[in-house]
Amino acid sequence: MTGVLVTGGTGKTGGALVELLRGNGVPVRVASRNPPAGDPDAVRFDWHDPATHPAVLRGVDRVFLVPPPLSVDPMPLVGPFLAEAQRLGVRRVVLLGSAIVLPNAPGALELAAQVRAQPGWVVLCPSGFMQNFLSPHPVGERIRRHGEIRTAAGDGRLGWIDARDIAAAASALLTAPGIEPDQRDYLLTGPQALSYPDAAAIITARTGRPVRVVPIGVDEQAAGYRAAGMPAEFAAALAAVEDGIRAGRDDQVSTAVLDLTGRPPRGFAEFVQEHATEWVGER
Repeated sequence: MTGVLVTGGTGKTGGALVELLRGNGVPVRVASRNPPAGDPDAVRFDWHDPATHPAVLRGVDRVFLVPPPLSVDPMPLVGPFLAEAQRLGVRRVVLLGSAIVLPNAPGALELAAQVRAQPGWVVLCPSGFMQNFLSPHPVGERIRRHGEIRTAAGDGRLGWIDARDIAAAASALLTAPGIEPDQRDYLLTGPQALSYPDAAAIITARTGRPVRVVPIGVDEQAAGYRAAGMPAEFAAALAAVEDGIRAGRDDQVSTAVLDLTGRPPRGFAEFVQEHATEWVGER
């Protein structure tokens, strides 16, 4: 089939992208570890099972690439996959990268560099996901259960973005495969940068559920991520990101969503209003 392979096709961003592409009549191959049984275009794909890799690429000309989750070094798994995509003549790869750089994790930077080196291949660099404030993410789960956000980021701000707006930007790039992108990297953010205290205040005001912010250290944050089931190395790197947020390193806002899609990204207050019932939990 000539169409789009969506890895992570049942995830937050991939699922929204599949819906958009199908709504535009674009053939889609949905790749995930647990493909939906009733979807004839869904196939099993697991980064940690290389035997599942070759078949998903055959016959597609575009790929939305979601790297292995919770990994500080995706290159050993993704590098051979990209080499095969290049060999098969895939015209466009849209990599779901990140604007937030994990400390001591050069593999993610190497992956982005490898993608942007190919003509027509691009890297999306979204800021923090608004969906992190929802379960089952550890931040969202803690809000639901305890009405609190524990963070080492202080008053540092992020340009939080809805995963659906990331999907819309990806769809715009994937549905025009014959057009050379204007650039190789796209910083994706929401319309405003917000701190965790800002976010807590908006959730409280819009839902009536009091949410407080509890300042903690990076080591304590890493321990909390490990307790939530994250691998130790990734938990430490993710917690260390909050040092950079606190220092203002990730306080940035872009117009890329509007530029690519023709409409502005959703604001955090709109996101909260839409998901207001999901923070109802034990009090």
